[in-house]
Amino acid sequence: MSFLRALQNLQKFQIQDLRRYNLKYTRFNETHGNASGMFNRTYEDFYPNSVNNYYDNSLFYPETNLDHHRERVQNWLWKKENSVAKYYKNEMGFDGWRFDYVKGFEPWVIKEWMDEVGGFAVGENYDGNADVLVKWVEEAGVSAFDFAAFYKMEEAFDRFDDLNYLDGKMLRKSHPGQAVTFVANHDTEKDENEDNRIASANKMKAYAYILTHDGYPTIFYSDYENDAFQRKLKRLIEIHNSLATGEVEVLHVDEDEYIMKRKGNAENPGLILYISTSGTTKRRQVQTNWNNVTLNDYSGNTTYNPTSNENGMVKLEAPANGFSIWSITK
Repeated sequence: MSFLRALQNLQKFQIQDLRRYNLKYTRFNETHGNASGMFNRTYEDFYPNSVNNYYDNSLFYPETNLDHHRERVQNWLWKKENSVAKYYKNEMGFDGWRFDYVKGFEPWVIKEWMDEVGGFAVGENYDGNADVLVKWVEEAGVSAFDFAAFYKMEEAFDRFDDLNYLDGKMLRKSHPGQAVTFVANHDTEKDENEDNRIASANKMKAYAYILTHDGYPTIFYSDYENDAFQRKLKRLIEIHNSLATGEVEVLHVDEDEYIMKRKGNAENPGLILYISTSGTTKRRQVQTNWNNVTLNDYSGNTTYNPTSNENGMVKLEAPANGFSIWSITK
C-alpha cells in the first residue's frame, strides 16, 4: 500500500471515529483562545486520534478528553519546567490538588503528576463502593473523597433510618489516612435525587460522625456559613482537634443507637460518641477506658454528668434524635 493510500485510509478511519462518537474538535492556538501560544492543541492530543482509541470512561465533555498517553500532553501538563503543574506550584504557590471526576482518566496520570510536583492531593471518585475507592487510592497513591462513608450516612440517617449502616464498609476503615470524609458538597446539594444528599435535619449528626471518627473530615462551606449550624460546627471542630484520637471501637449499634469509642493515647483521653435517632432520651451502659471519673458531654447537648465505676463501666445518655460526645472532665 502506498503512503498516500495509507494516509487516506487513516483519515477515513478518523472521520468515522468522530462520527461514531459524535465528537467535534475546536482548534486551540494563538488565534483561537490560546493567547500564550503554549500547548497549542490539535485532534492528535485528544481521544480518539491516529494512535489511541476513545477512553470509554469519559462520560462528561468527551470533546475535552486529552490523551494522557501522548508524551507531548504529559510534557505540557506536568513534566516540563513550564508545564501546568509546575506553573501552579512554582509561580502560584499551590501545594495541594483536587482532581475532579477521576473516573475520566487513569490513576497513573495522578501518580505521575504527584511524582513531579508533590503536595497533598484528593480525587473525586464518585462511587459508593468502598472496594472501588480502595483500588483507586492504591493505584493513584493519593487520597479520595469517601463516598462510601457518605452513602452509609445517608442510608443510616435518611433512606433506611437504620444506624447499623454507620458500621458498614467505608474507605476510612481500611485507609483512614487517605479517606477525606464529607457530609455535603457542591454536587450533592444540588442533586434532585434525595438519595444523593443528606437531609438538612440530619446534617449535624453526620458531622458529629465524621468529626469524631478517623479519616480527614471536611466541612462544606455553605454549611459552615449557615447560622443554624456554625456554632455547633465550631464546637465539633474543637472536639475533633482536641479529643478525636486513637483507635476506633464500636461499642454498640442497633437500628436507633450508635456508640463509638476513640481509645485515645498516653497524652489524650479520647472520646465516646453516642448517636440516637429515637424519639426519646436514651441511656446505655458501656465500657470505657476511664475508671472512677466524672464524664462531660462536650457537645453540650445534655446536662447529665455520670461517673464511671472502678472497672470503667458507665451509663451514658443521648438526647432524642441527637448526639452526645463524652470524655473526662477537664
